[in-house]
Amino acid sequence: NMRKFGFPLLAAVLIAIDQYVKAWTVANIELDSVRKFLPGFMSLAYLRNYGAAWSILQNQQWFFTIVTIVVMIGLVWYYIRQIKGSLWTLFSLSLMMAGALGNFIDRVRLGYVVDMFHLDFINFPIFNVADMCLSVGVGLLFICILKEEYDENKG
Repeated sequence: NMRKFGFPLLAAVLIAIDQYVKAWTVANIELDSVRKFLPGFMSLAYLRNYGAAWSILQNQQWFFTIVTIVVMIGLVWYYIRQIKGSLWTLFSLSLMMAGALGNFIDRVRLGYVVDMFHLDFINFPIFNVADMCLSVGVGLLFICILKEEYDENKG
């Protein structure tokens, strides 16, 4: 059943991709350096992020551990509640779980998060696969909730 096993499997695959890309970055790119990748669009970097998104809350690992555990409990609870609901909602929750766990693994294992994607065309923080999963997941969930509200108000 896709709802029960497919999306958790998708989350596990995304976590594996995130960890692979991070390991590749550490093995192939010098710390605090940037390497051309897709000129004018994206470069690859190796940055250690000891904080949260945009490097806020530096060196607050206990805080991140507690927040991640609380968030994961909330996401799993909401996923179970929505198991018969929208596939898009389940997909967004799976992305969010993958992102949260991908960065959590780094924090527990290394004490920091490995970031590598640098956008060349805009001044934007360096990010990783887990961050992409979280961002897309949150955006999709927001759209799903808005659509749900719209459908309820219309009906």
